[in-house]
Amino acid sequence: MAKKTYIKAITEGIDIALAEDPKTLVFGEDVGKNGGVFRATNGLQEKYGVDRVFSTPLAESGILGMSIGLAATGWRPVPEIQFMGFTFEAMDSIAAQMSRMRFQYNGTKHAPITIRTPYGGGTHTAELHGDDLENFFVGIPGLRVVAPSSAYDAKGLIISAIENNDPVLFLENLRLYRSVKGEVPDDKYTVPLDKANVVQEGTDVTIIAYGGEVSEAQKAAEKLAKDNISAEVIDLRSLYPIDTDTIFESLKKTHRVVIAQEAQKMAGVGAQVASAISEGAIMYLDAPVTRVAAPNSVYPFPQAENVWLPGAREIEDAAREVVNY
Repeated sequence: MAKKTYIKAITEGIDIALAEDPKTLVFGEDVGKNGGVFRATNGLQEKYGVDRVFSTPLAESGILGMSIGLAATGWRPVPEIQFMGFTFEAMDSIAAQMSRMRFQYNGTKHAPITIRTPYGGGTHTAELHGDDLENFFVGIPGLRVVAPSSAYDAKGLIISAIENNDPVLFLENLRLYRSVKGEVPDDKYTVPLDKANVVQEGTDVTIIAYGGEVSEAQKAAEKLAKDNISAEVIDLRSLYPIDTDTIFESLKKTHRVVIAQEAQKMAGVGAQVASAISEGAIMYLDAPVTRVAAPNSVYPFPQAENVWLPGAREIEDAAREVVNY
């Protein structure tokens, strides 16, 4: 296996999906000849033609509205929303239309739509370009939400998402696009859409994270290990549904937990994980559930984002606190 970047792995996954199914279509703002603003679809229009990979007008509501019509008539759309903040322009298509299609048609119709969108801070982008908005979507019945943190998972999950008959919001962390590399097979493989991953095993504390916070959790675990604190790191991968089985099994062993997310603390994915633990695994714990998250404020301007974003230091401090409780 060759080492590949996170974004290269995504490109390869889309390439495989296009090659295997002539009904798969890729479209969005600048995704055609330009290969997208981050070049995630680079070379795909040249390979599959303008009927399969094409650019659209700057109209998110039109992109996702068209996706619903295509899905209803037998196509498998893979639209790109250029930045996650732009999903606000198409919330009706996501929350009121594609996510309800199976319910509305009593299971006779599906919406096999994979919405790709970059998200997350740390790259000094403009307003509405770095926001983590997953909390708006994880509560929508019928919609899967996926956030890979590694190159290997990025390829396997994008293939699984495109092949799935449910609508999937596929979140691609901006900071990871070219900063993360890993061993990725050249051939096709899939990663389950509803299974968390134990990134590293430990015995003293469980650190649960996703997206860009997984690498921060691993950095924290390295610091903790110097003081003989063994941290188990779990990557959620799937934000809806959440794999509580893997979490509970870890807590049976460690009895302590820290949940880390890049998004604001209020009503986030971490809150749902904490709630699930309190309902299903509270008797395993020897210390309170601790959460690490961004402040409950609007995402800051680039000059302040390094202070605003939670990182390895905050996760390490939280882990020490629960271990010493």
